[in-house]
Amino acid sequence: MATEQESPTRTATNLDARMASATGGYEHHPTVHGPDVPTEKKTMAIEAKGLKKYFGSQKVLDGVDIRIPESEITMIMGPSGTGKSVFLRCVVGLMFPDGGDIVVSGHSVPHLSSEGLLELRRNVGMLFQDGALFSSMNLYDNVAFPLRQHTKKTEKEIHDIVYERLKEVGLAGADKKYPAELSGGMKKRAGFARALVLEPKILLFDEPDSGLDPVRTALLSQLIREISNRYECTSIIISHDVNVVRNVADNLAVLYAGKCVAFGSQKEIKENPDPFIQQFLDGAADGPLGMD
Repeated sequence: MATEQESPTRTATNLDARMASATGGYEHHPTVHGPDVPTEKKTMAIEAKGLKKYFGSQKVLDGVDIRIPESEITMIMGPSGTGKSVFLRCVVGLMFPDGGDIVVSGHSVPHLSSEGLLELRRNVGMLFQDGALFSSMNLYDNVAFPLRQHTKKTEKEIHDIVYERLKEVGLAGADKKYPAELSGGMKKRAGFARALVLEPKILLFDEPDSGLDPVRTALLSQLIREISNRYECTSIIISHDVNVVRNVADNLAVLYAGKCVAFGSQKEIKENPDPFIQQFLDGAADGPLGMD
């Protein structure tokens, strides 16, 4: 985050040059500050350093540099297909990069042992788009599953934790229901409860508002903010909903053409003169981003 002595348009010149090449000559205005510029004196929970992930000839992540502060909510936005979900999977070690590095809580994820990866995943809660519930289990057993798999807690202890988490997300009376009996919003909240049972230090949300109406999106956004603050989690949310950004995010990262083209506070990003960023935030038809 830029200080009073710093220019609000600090740049990473080589990043701009690479972006111009990657986007057919369209030249970005300077980012608010390059992702490698320290955000005041904050501790970083996650750092991507030249992160690359390819699928055949498709360069999904092509040198992403981003530093995500600890105990804050960071929203990742960008056009479809820019690698936002792939980035989350690299954070938790579900995918490994083809180049660069991803460092979580001071540990290089690609270099972790099997035991190290398991420990990492115990400290990361992830909410997938559809909740990713087990259809053969009722809600109680779905939420209890991580505790039974990764801890040696008694069933009494598990019972107390599960009901506390269900209460937090407003599902205390739905514990016997199966996923097929839940609405879309209830599935999201159930997935949220399951993501919380191990008291993770990091929460990852992959389009949690997908398929929800505006009211339930607002309620889920409020819940994410309340829970993140209560547990002092580092939360990363992927969303295309600008209203979610306004209501939830401390920071905003923008991915485009395999790069992180801007990172900053909401105020900094809103003041960024880059026409691509302004077009995306405004949802405007006119601008450098087209249908291709």
